[in-house]
Amino acid sequence: MIKIYYGDDRVKAKQEIIKNLGDDYEVIEGSEIEPSLMPSIFLGQSLFEVERKILIRDFSANKNVFEKLPEFLNTPHKIILLESKLDKRSATFKALKDKIEIKEFSLPPDRNMGQVFDIYKIAKKDGKRAIEMLEKIKNQEEPMMFFGLLVSQAIKDYNYNPGKKEKKALKELSKLDVKLKSSKLSSWLLIESFLLEFSSL
Repeated sequence: MIKIYYGDDRVKAKQEIIKNLGDDYEVIEGSEIEPSLMPSIFLGQSLFEVERKILIRDFSANKNVFEKLPEFLNTPHKIILLESKLDKRSATFKALKDKIEIKEFSLPPDRNMGQVFDIYKIAKKDGKRAIEMLEKIKNQEEPMMFFGLLVSQAIKDYNYNPGKKEKKALKELSKLDVKLKSSKLSSWLLIESFLLEFSSL
């Protein structure tokens, strides 16, 4: 089984990934896959499991290798590709679209989207001010939706300027994602904690 999920609503995409793969799966960065690794990833078995569960992130950006994907549709494993963007004009997409599930997860238009972007931008330098800005729109937002928008802005920020701070922000947001789903603390409190710490990353 191969599925492709793409779009900016990473929260819903993650929920769907867990529904399909469970909590225990391998994660592979698509940018690190060489053509020679394709058979071992898509067809190779582990010592303990015949069927592997694998999440591959941003594989389509690795165009020369991604275009070989149609050759491995007979994989015995459960594999999900999580893409930020997907080029629907590409020959690879056209070869896959009628053979595997391809699902888009898009964030709905948000009237506070501009303010979320501003909050993220300000938090890079001044966490306290970012929290003050959040207080003004918090009552109109749902925390997980706001978190999804934060992740979306962080990804855009990293794509525009892939520096150390931007990379670290994505890692910290990944940790925050786990906390939001498992901690008994208030979701807003956890998000505010991230905004406060962001400036010092």
